[in-house]
Amino acid sequence: VQLQASGGGLVQAGGSLRLSCAASGRSFSRYSMGWFRQAPGKEREFVAGIRWIGGSIYYADSVRGRFTISRDNAKNTMYLQMNSLKPEDTAVYYCVAVSGSSWYNPDYWGQGTQVTVSS
Repeated sequence: VQLQASGGGLVQAGGSLRLSCAASGRSFSRYSMGWFRQAPGKEREFVAGIRWIGGSIYYADSVRGRFTISRDNAKNTMYLQMNSLKPEDTAVYYCVAVSGSSWYNPDYWGQGTQVTVSS
């Protein structure tokens, strides 16, 4: 599975962006999909994930209520709708594909897309 993230950019605080993660290869629908982010000087952190079985959704506390993760298996694409963006959301965002139960052991990583939120 190859993952291609896109949709990042520069936005003012309070604005919105939608990230996309396009997957190539077979069996996309059999992977749980998620997003991580890494800000300068900080560790990479889990942002959101959606399970391939049952579609359960998980969010980091820092983004719950502002971000929405979704997937379209017919298009092999996952999305992250980000609203009410804050300067602390500034980071490189990576999409991941996970075959196991832990988000912290992804099978595949995308290349990352930069999100910058100005105050």
